[in-house]
Amino acid sequence: MTIRVLIVDDQALVRAGFRLILDGQPDIEVIGEAADGNEGVRLAQHHAPDVVLMDIRMPALDGISATRILTHLDTPRPARVVILTTYDLDEYVFDALAAGASGFLLKDVPPEDLVHGVRQVAAGDGLLAPGVTRRLIEAFAQQYRQRAVAPSVESLSSRERQVLELMARGLSNAEIAHDLYLSENTVKTHVTHVLDKLGLRDRVHAVIYAYEAGVVEPGAPETPGTPGTPGRPGTPGTTG
Repeated sequence: MTIRVLIVDDQALVRAGFRLILDGQPDIEVIGEAADGNEGVRLAQHHAPDVVLMDIRMPALDGISATRILTHLDTPRPARVVILTTYDLDEYVFDALAAGASGFLLKDVPPEDLVHGVRQVAAGDGLLAPGVTRRLIEAFAQQYRQRAVAPSVESLSSRERQVLELMARGLSNAEIAHDLYLSENTVKTHVTHVLDKLGLRDRVHAVIYAYEAGVVEPGAPETPGTPGTPGRPGTPGTTG
């Protein structure tokens, strides 16, 4: 299948550069460009792209508001939004993720990472840049801690909560499998259960939830230790 992409950015050179990279891929097609949020929403409603690359700071309608509109459209298959930002600690990025975006990319991202990110989001995964995204969410999550978070994290099993915590610390499925002594397929199953039980769209929103709900605290150690092997959660041979 061809991945249909809409680029929304008020800088013509950014749009042209991204189009050049993406249109060169056999499985990706740029179906339109927009210079502001209003035009982006209109084109998205008309063309139904799979992925929208969305700038934050734009005239008329900003990227956060446009993202909120696009992710809440009553359509069978809403577009998945990837936020474009100049800085990895832009204070608006967390707002955009909370509005329903599936991840973010820096505008100076290497071409291969842009292509990989578009494919990843189109496949239904959140786009988490390990470390960078975690630092960003840590920096701005505390101001959102007052929100009511539902459903409760208590609906998760102890293993699912461990998986959620490690996801929030930026670990991939393979790294979680290594730390918990599980197979990668078992970890994928736990991730699916976490998303289903908490009503979350993807991995990115699981990370946001984890910080909002206090499952992890900003500035806490990278990998939590629990009884068993020092520095690694879980017990050898546990399968979940």
